[in-house]
Amino acid sequence: MDGSIFVGGGGEDYATKQGLLLKYANRHGLIAGATGTGKTVTLQILAESFAAQGVPVFLSDVKGDLSGLAKAGSAGFKLHEAFTSRAQKIGFEEYAYGAFPVTFWDLYGEQGHPIRTTVTEMGPLLLSRLLELTAAQEGVLNIAFRVSDEQGLPLLDLKDLQALLVWVGENAKELSLRYGNVSTSSVGAIQRALLVLENQGGYKLFGEPALELADIIRTDIDGRGRISILAADKLMGAPRLYATFLLWLLSELFEELPEVGDPDKPKLVFFFDEAHLLFDDAPKALVDKVEQVARLIRSKGVGVYFITQNPADVPEDILGQLGNRVQHALRAFTAKDRKELRQAAETYRDNPRFSTEDAIREVGVGEAVTSFLEAKGAPGIVERTLIRPPSSQLGPIDAGERKALIDASPIAGKYETLQDRESAYEVLTKRAADAAKEAEEAERREAEAGETLTLREFNTGRRYTGTEDDRPASRRRSRKSSDEGFGEAVLNVVVKELKGTTGKRIVRGIFGSLFKGR
Repeated sequence: MDGSIFVGGGGEDYATKQGLLLKYANRHGLIAGATGTGKTVTLQILAESFAAQGVPVFLSDVKGDLSGLAKAGSAGFKLHEAFTSRAQKIGFEEYAYGAFPVTFWDLYGEQGHPIRTTVTEMGPLLLSRLLELTAAQEGVLNIAFRVSDEQGLPLLDLKDLQALLVWVGENAKELSLRYGNVSTSSVGAIQRALLVLENQGGYKLFGEPALELADIIRTDIDGRGRISILAADKLMGAPRLYATFLLWLLSELFEELPEVGDPDKPKLVFFFDEAHLLFDDAPKALVDKVEQVARLIRSKGVGVYFITQNPADVPEDILGQLGNRVQHALRAFTAKDRKELRQAAETYRDNPRFSTEDAIREVGVGEAVTSFLEAKGAPGIVERTLIRPPSSQLGPIDAGERKALIDASPIAGKYETLQDRESAYEVLTKRAADAAKEAEEAERREAEAGETLTLREFNTGRRYTGTEDDRPASRRRSRKSSDEGFGEAVLNVVVKELKGTTGKRIVRGIFGSLFKGR
């Protein structure tokens, strides 16, 4: 099928080819269905097909079995005969086994190249979502980011943010006069949430070198798109971290990629597996922003495909923007299940040959109810479809094969070594040390001045009884330094140094993430 991706065979005899038009692939899509109905295989064959057409792909490997995309299937596989038989049945004459160019990524740096961002780039909105902060706590976090942006204190990793929050707590009174109430209890709650995130391994997400988008939008030497696979089996133990990271990556693509209108094929296809995690308990403001990104990012040439068990997991306003759909079987054991099944069926363009609701309930493993955008972007008639078999290996590759591919990757060595350049933690630590040294010097001068006055009084044979204004200037200055104390000395030094910073306003994007290159 020229200019399209062959998904499977439809019709009564499965001989009618069902395909996704490449020029409408950036109109987004949905892969839904109950556990065990074939969603992962559908994801695999779509990733293969996009890559074969020169379209880079980013996907997460939630169950740990999509690494097989990097290795060709074989005749020795137990489903070989079933696959070849299915290919003949649906008229897939060019079906053959083959491997695809893959780049492995892992937030924890164990099963792929480390993938990182900085705290500054993630921004306060997504970080608040990740930390599950209240509105008051999110407000304090926004103040901390504002201070960082205005005063040139880079927030690269978690220790930078923790150090800045300590400073914010110590100077809450002064900051409240300018930014509004800064509660030390809110600062403490944010610090505790950061500790939980750190214990979950989330600290590995933040640091440098940060991900360059060009490294996930690559084509191989033969023109095929590279498939970036994020190892997510361990990451799923921290579902909020998983969802927030993918949302951050989506926001980066939205903010950084140029407008391309409606290209002949996407610049990138982004698969968001376990999509319900993105929307569970999400505040309406965040869901609205996701809807806005979904609506606008297609003009950047990016297609977003949500994968979930039930279409009801995706908010209606976002679901309405998903033009290409593959619906595997849904179970209807309860009244709620039957209602959701009926609602799912109502979103398709009816086919007079069968009941869509019955078809969604009856399709077997490897089958689906599909609808793809047709000419002028109109939804196609719903069709029962037998999904084509994958060309790559079904199931994971072994650890040795994965390591060999990581070592031979075009970005091997680029992200493996963590960098720790001077940032907020180092700057604030140095300022505190300088302030402590200044306070110590002030105490020493006071002690010396006291000894001098005591000796003079002894020599003149009298005790000094004048008022404080009558005292020598050096004694008055020493007393003032002592009264200030360490905390005020720190504040004075910091304010003095901040006055010499750039004061540059940092521009942030739709999710509050750093708007770079502008």
